[in-house]
Amino acid sequence: MTIEPPITYLITSGELTQENFTSRSDEFVRLLAEAAADGVDVIQIREKALSARNLSFLSSRLADSLKGSRTKLLVNDRTDIAKAAGSDGVHLTTRSLSVEAVRKIVGAEGVISCSAHTIAEVKRAGDAGADIILFGPVFASPGKGEAVGLDALVEAVNAAGDSKLLALGGIDERNFTEALESGADGVAAIRSLNDRASRRVIIGGR
Repeated sequence: MTIEPPITYLITSGELTQENFTSRSDEFVRLLAEAAADGVDVIQIREKALSARNLSFLSSRLADSLKGSRTKLLVNDRTDIAKAAGSDGVHLTTRSLSVEAVRKIVGAEGVISCSAHTIAEVKRAGDAGADIILFGPVFASPGKGEAVGLDALVEAVNAAGDSKLLALGGIDERNFTEALESGADGVAAIRSLNDRASRRVIIGGR
């Protein structure tokens, strides 16, 4: 993987539905292209309410929109759609296919990112050859459970092996530097990286 830390990893908000897809998808693509132009390194499409057909259509549009940029595009969980759409890779949850199985599909150049909430999960993902591991929640984040804190982040960084370890959960323009100073290779976020003002502060302060 050619992305150099510190990495900014934008996760989409999940606000698209079958009902609003037609009216909102154009704006969705435009805003993500804007994020890529601002310098976001990775965009993960995490729109769980969409049908496979609409997710595939959206992923293909975004892949086309981001051609020529340095931003990597990942599709959440759906390796088949990620491959067909021409995205750069896939993000795996703890309930997805294994890293080893997905690597056979996306190849050596495909980017595989994984969610991890414990040090054991970080080590498993690193040993399996994940390119990126999202670990958290590092800071308090509504609906994401108790924050693990910076000490656990340091431990996760040490357990990640050759994988890039990114801090996730409650990341904003006020605390992202704490995550980087703790050794994280970057930060991942939904709210703060989808907000242009916050995103520019984080990108500018890396």
